Amino acid sequence: MIERSETQINMKDYIKINPSDNVAVAISALSNGQEVNVDGVTFNLVSDIPAGHKFALKDIKEGENVIKYGFPIGHAKHDIAIGSFLDDHDIKTNLEGQLDYSDIKRRPVEKSVCAGGERTFEGFLRKDGQAGVRNEIWVIPTVGCVNGIAKQIVDKLNAETGAEGVDGIFAFPHNYGCSQLGDDHENTKKILRDMVLHPNAGGILVVGLGCENNQPKVFEQFCGDYDRDRVKFMVCQEVEGDEVEYGLNILRSLYEKAKEDKRTTLPASKLRIGLKCGGSDGFSGITANPLLGEFSDFLCDCQGGTTVLTEVPEMFGAETILMQRCADDNLLGETITLINDFKEYFLSHGEPVGENPSPGNKAGGISTLEEKALGCTQKSGKSEVKGVLAYGERIHNHGLNLLSAPGNDLVASTALAASGCQIVLFTTGRGTPFGTFVPTAKISTNSNLAKRKPDWIDFNAGVLVEDADMNDVAKKFADFVLDVASGKKVNSEKAGIHEIAIFKNGVTL
Repeated sequence: MIERSETQINMKDYIKINPSDNVAVAISALSNGQEVNVDGVTFNLVSDIPAGHKFALKDIKEGENVIKYGFPIGHAKHDIAIGSFLDDHDIKTNLEGQLDYSDIKRRPVEKSVCAGGERTFEGFLRKDGQAGVRNEIWVIPTVGCVNGIAKQIVDKLNAETGAEGVDGIFAFPHNYGCSQLGDDHENTKKILRDMVLHPNAGGILVVGLGCENNQPKVFEQFCGDYDRDRVKFMVCQEVEGDEVEYGLNILRSLYEKAKEDKRTTLPASKLRIGLKCGGSDGFSGITANPLLGEFSDFLCDCQGGTTVLTEVPEMFGAETILMQRCADDNLLGETITLINDFKEYFLSHGEPVGENPSPGNKAGGISTLEEKALGCTQKSGKSEVKGVLAYGERIHNHGLNLLSAPGNDLVASTALAASGCQIVLFTTGRGTPFGTFVPTAKISTNSNLAKRKPDWIDFNAGVLVEDADMNDVAKKFADFVLDVASGKKVNSEKAGIHEIAIFKNGVTL
């Protein structure tokens, strides 16, 4: 975790996060002329400071680094007076293209102090040893042309059964599976394969057309050693007559079989949890993201479980922190490649590496990609990096993993779920209703958001700037995640939101 200043304990309206910072963050809106005292220095604000935004703790000269979290988040575009408001108009990124990182050395990682013993949850143990936290029925199209067929089959079975005895019956439409080349075609196949192999489904019907690039027979082979009792395939062009009724009969049999599955007590070591943030604000790196970091360390170091951090562009500016925590030199090399390959992706499209924060991020108090990254990477806690995954690759190492995927919320969350994560934990300071194909829990960075959007937010981390103790909140949060793993529905599930998005980079024919 990031070292925090002693002065933050008594600050109710603003916080200096790290002793070396030359900016502080307003916890509540501050007014021009208001007197503040930081580290024994008293001065008056010369601007109004919105909640979550930064103000200068000293005079900062043009070109001088702006320091937050103890690291540069860019440099001043012009002279900035003590007490001034700073946003993206005042700070410019220091980021550039690919680096060799030859001077990066791995550092020993201090293990978490573990207490409380082994935790458990009530889940579904699958034949291959994976654990599901849901027992759902899925219909997965191989190609967008049969999205309508998949929806009709699901709608009919839901109307017949009300999904009684299972956790839901869903179709997952997408635009792809045909007219794709190269990596795009492979990405589609990988994500759909990963869904076929995912433990949160008790029964899966894969619906193909027959003439698509993602040929159903080839795709079936690509899925490898899947559970043939749990997964069935249908090719619409090969069906005589009504393909909807034909598929419905298959799905009925899968449904009857899935109803027999029962939850059983399983160790938390079987949990694989995705870590994601979006619609961030100035509180993200102070409340919700550090809370996820505490949970990640608890699950990985204390329970033998697994977490996965993605959004590679939002590691830019904080990547060396992750590199130094790699468990061995091979992982260090893989992490360097992960970062530089994504930088090359930006540069190959003529896009600057540092242009990432969305309008919502900026409005919430995040000015540069470095600032976003230093808050974002806190979701990984302080554990060793034990695995590095390509896009569409499935988890094979316990502990903290890094996954190649963009920052886009739905694309990245889909990639996390596809890697094998049974739950995605999503921190947000702006709010979002979406959910991917696994439970997608929203953790608010501020209490105002939790109050305004109770149907979106599942857990409020904003209490961490309201005198709540991190240890107490972290324990409650661990209980919350284990409850979700045991069947408690998150708000996006209650709203019936289940979506996928597949990464696209190349030509569409």
